[in-house]
Amino acid sequence: MTKTIETIAASAVSTGENSINDHISALRFITCGSVDDGKSTLIGRLLVDSRAVLQDHLAGVTRSGEVDLAQLTDGLSSEREQGITIDVAYRYFATEERKFIIGDAPGHEQYTRNMVTAASQADAAVVLVDATKLDWQNPQLELLVQTRRHSLLVHLLRVHSLVFAVNKLDAVADPSLAFTNIRAALLRFAQDAGIQVAATVPVSALKGWNVVNPHPGWCGYQGHSLLQVLELLPHTPADTQLPLAFPVQWVEKSASSSADTRQGRRVFWGRVAAGSVAPGAQVSLFPSGQKAVVAQVLDHARRPTGVDAGSSAGIVLDREVDVSRGDWILAAPSAAAPADDDFDAPVEHSAWPGRREISATVAWMDDEPLVVGRVYWALHGHRWVKAKVRRVVHCLNIHTLAKEGAHQLEPNAIGHVELVLQEPLPVAAFEQARVLGALILVDQASHKTAGAVLAH
Repeated sequence: MTKTIETIAASAVSTGENSINDHISALRFITCGSVDDGKSTLIGRLLVDSRAVLQDHLAGVTRSGEVDLAQLTDGLSSEREQGITIDVAYRYFATEERKFIIGDAPGHEQYTRNMVTAASQADAAVVLVDATKLDWQNPQLELLVQTRRHSLLVHLLRVHSLVFAVNKLDAVADPSLAFTNIRAALLRFAQDAGIQVAATVPVSALKGWNVVNPHPGWCGYQGHSLLQVLELLPHTPADTQLPLAFPVQWVEKSASSSADTRQGRRVFWGRVAAGSVAPGAQVSLFPSGQKAVVAQVLDHARRPTGVDAGSSAGIVLDREVDVSRGDWILAAPSAAAPADDDFDAPVEHSAWPGRREISATVAWMDDEPLVVGRVYWALHGHRWVKAKVRRVVHCLNIHTLAKEGAHQLEPNAIGHVELVLQEPLPVAAFEQARVLGALILVDQASHKTAGAVLAH
């Protein structure tokens, strides 16, 4: 379960750590939330106050002596003209404590697919909340729909840490009361949805309060600034403790002599999805079921070594086998213990068995609703198969979090569906393995990404 920022900080103090450089690498995080909550301005403030912007770049977004912080991330001409974020914009910066990769996700509903794409690769998410858009004087105030939707999506996508940043509190009459009521509403929603919150921070992206430098006592808050919170957040752990799963992305003919038959003459490249791979490992090939032994493992720089989940690798097998892009190299199945009266060979149990029927949570992103009986293309790893919607079990009500009966999923809805695949795939539960449990659905006619599928 995700730790709160207070627990992480206390752990660092108890172990005598002055910084978190030793246990985490670069943090990849996204900013999300509703439209005009100040996401691009917040990132601009992070970049400027951490001195990560060159002077000539800063001069290019300065008008009448004022820096337009949002223009530092809105790179498309259509974004600058309309004053909105459309695509995900990535920026990089570093402090003395850590390196960061920021993704500025759009807030509009029609660009939800862009936000989901960014969140699927993130270690953390900063969900911005605009205090001026809420009935902040009401202790039972209602949150905006996009705030709830984006929070649910990052939770479903197993984003390791979620931080709420309550923005524009400098523009309300009573910042302390506003932060108290909004924070309580956020925590009620998070508790009802089963979301663990790392921190809730009051900020003013425009003025820079509590963004990079703390603003002690403002809104009655005495905690870390947003940047200090981000410096403490853990990196998403890779699924290294699971059996090997390796989706083949590219097949390369080896440069070894064609007369050399001591091992296979092709290198299978990809990124290890689960477990680890090293020479001598017994593996099984999916879908053919052939067995082989790993003869050599190359890292991204073609150096022979073992490789863990989350890193790229090239695998050479001990013999020539028929493997193509989209196939999987999996841990060899284990044999069951034979019974005394069993005259047949023991049945083998695969760590990642193929499945044709999938029960899953779907974040629907197409303009057309998901309907029962419709056939879509499904992408799992690097393998394409056709998938048919057998049943819509229920739809999640964003407002009440109730599971309501439904016959279809409307655009931007989240629901539970049952799918039937044209051929088996080694699909696992998303809670168990992120890569093996994730698929995307693509419309056969328009070729648009239609839905993000998280298998149960």
